[in-house]
Amino acid sequence: MSRVAISSGTHPVPVLEFLRRQLNGTLKEGDVTHMRYPTAISQLLGFRIVEIGEGTAVLQFEANAEIHGNQQGTVHGGLLCELADAAIGTAHSTLMQEGESFTSIDLKANFLRPVWVSTLRASACASHRGRTISHYQCEIRRNEDNKVVGTVESVVMTLRGDAAKGR
Repeated sequence: MSRVAISSGTHPVPVLEFLRRQLNGTLKEGDVTHMRYPTAISQLLGFRIVEIGEGTAVLQFEANAEIHGNQQGTVHGGLLCELADAAIGTAHSTLMQEGESFTSIDLKANFLRPVWVSTLRASACASHRGRTISHYQCEIRRNEDNKVVGTVESVVMTLRGDAAKGR
């Protein structure tokens, strides 16, 4: 269930603190943040935040080519991009203040090995944090052998004022 500050009786907290409380099970009734967590797409696909920090995030996902497959019978590369984008977005959201939002403006993926059935971990971190433009790197690894299955780089733009409204 998404908790967004919309009524009295709520306790607004910064995104990073909200996600830390959500992750460690100490989120209280009324705790809200100005962004939506968990996101709708993460709920739909079953992505879970397993680690969170300032400008960093690790998401985990149970991938299975029987459900998430492409024509070749492996997990679809677009799903790996979505997992990385979710990790990058979560990492960047930890830097957002009330009245700020963001959008991805670039994403480049490198697929290194196929996946059939695996628990995947996407680890995202900021490689450059600018006031408006930030750069992120994300590695997607298989839990069972820690091998990298893909890398993703993304550029994210922070939005403020009117540009952030409704986004």
